[in-house]
Amino acid sequence: MLSEKYKNFAQMIVYQIYPRSFNDSNGDGIGDLRGIIEKLDYLKDLGINAIWICPCYKSPNDDNGYDISDYYDIMDEFGTLDDMKELIAEAHSRGIKIIMDLVPNHTSTQHKWFIESKKSKDNYYSDFYYWFDEPVNDWGSAFGGSAWEYCKERDQYYLHSYAVSQADLNWDNPKVVKEIQKVVDYWTGLGVDGFRCDVIDQISKDFKNGSNCFGPNLHKYINALFGRPETENLFTVGECWADNIEEVCRHAKEERKELTTLFQFDHIESCGRESKFVPKNDSLKSVRDILVKWQKLCYDNDLLYTLFTDNHDQPPFISRIGNDRELRYESASLIATMFYTLRGIPFIYQGQEIGTASSHYDSIDDFRDVESLNFYKIFSEQYGEEKALEMINFGSRDNERRPISWNAGKYAGFSTAEPWIPINSRFKEINLEKDLLSEKSVFKYYKELLALRKSSPEILFGDFELLSKPDDDYFVFTRTYEGKTVTVICNFEKTSQINIPNFNGKILLSNYSDRQNCCETFRPYEAAIFGDEELRKKR
Repeated sequence: MLSEKYKNFAQMIVYQIYPRSFNDSNGDGIGDLRGIIEKLDYLKDLGINAIWICPCYKSPNDDNGYDISDYYDIMDEFGTLDDMKELIAEAHSRGIKIIMDLVPNHTSTQHKWFIESKKSKDNYYSDFYYWFDEPVNDWGSAFGGSAWEYCKERDQYYLHSYAVSQADLNWDNPKVVKEIQKVVDYWTGLGVDGFRCDVIDQISKDFKNGSNCFGPNLHKYINALFGRPETENLFTVGECWADNIEEVCRHAKEERKELTTLFQFDHIESCGRESKFVPKNDSLKSVRDILVKWQKLCYDNDLLYTLFTDNHDQPPFISRIGNDRELRYESASLIATMFYTLRGIPFIYQGQEIGTASSHYDSIDDFRDVESLNFYKIFSEQYGEEKALEMINFGSRDNERRPISWNAGKYAGFSTAEPWIPINSRFKEINLEKDLLSEKSVFKYYKELLALRKSSPEILFGDFELLSKPDDDYFVFTRTYEGKTVTVICNFEKTSQINIPNFNGKILLSNYSDRQNCCETFRPYEAAIFGDEELRKKR
């Protein structure tokens, strides 16, 4: 059974903001903190109660802020520390928590720690990073090429699991642990309510067994951050590629005093693609089966599950697994229904609430992401430039990093100046202003769905029971709490109607406006939620 603290966490609805692409308040083509402040009422109206802000620290931006040069200050393009303090205060005044993005695995090579570390082998910072006379293994960088880079000043190689300019911190050095503890305490002292922890499974390396993650001291280090009395009430979510329940429990069981929850990526990795840059034919049935598996595992182990489809590292889920053209509204609302009526913590990525889909561009010049640019070179050599561009269009992280489309005006209402990256190629078709005027508004559906979730103990805390079978082209399940039940039906059929067994229940919400009751016939990508009369009146 969830503790009261974890029940409070279960009532969070988190909205992820990629600040560079959210809202530009000063007309320089780059989103900023004051741009977020301007949209807080919009977010409150949507129904979220927490914001996860991607890195906004000082950074040379080789990896869009995930290469930090100063953990204690704000990137010049995003504003000032005073702007951040105002954002925290304004969000809190609206009942919205602030979740910062903590990047503990690496820093920019422009960080003062690295600048000092590379000077010699015997100064205070010399062991803040991994230095070797020769590469000790054949590890590759996640962005392509070797993970080892020679530094002439020190006449040694350092480890970089990502870009060359992102040097991995040596957590086996107690000084590093203390420094990251100070970073956490600094931001919580300013009022931050929690942290999303970037690739936290990599802070302990296993050089002996050839793995740059899940090292022997991983849990010791996480506990050192979040098992302290001053951090025990923070909300923490780890980006951690744990794919078995035992490892998830080691990270996220409450008594472990490590993380509140983890992002579980099974449904992201398994559905809609052979690899990050190669699509495959798949169905929502695959997603359903993974969700069912983890609902049961998390319930049995008193864990909170992260309910997400999109983030800054993945192309839009709707473009990989749904119909982002003729049935874009139906797909977007169905996907939201099947995720956000489950037990766990919803995460919504900016633009997802209006059904934003992937862009398409004819030139690599329209891309900015270091990962995409590196892999374009590799793919061009392997397959030719045309095929390489096709692969980048499908899998690039820039798909989700383009400015949110607020309207169909110049630069999509994001800025009065040319944005730092080309806007979504479909912005005239998909934007908030147009969506709000549509009879099929994704935003309005999200708003109703989130309001229903917040008002329903059945959805927040209830038991999960699967009613559909593995071969069914639909997903039917119930959520039951203190004798009351909510039933959710999601039809995965793309082109035709199907018959789903009938049952009693009052309609609470449907993505087809003419749905009146629980008749057997469900149309393409139709989703509906049924409950008792009392819950219907509460809405």
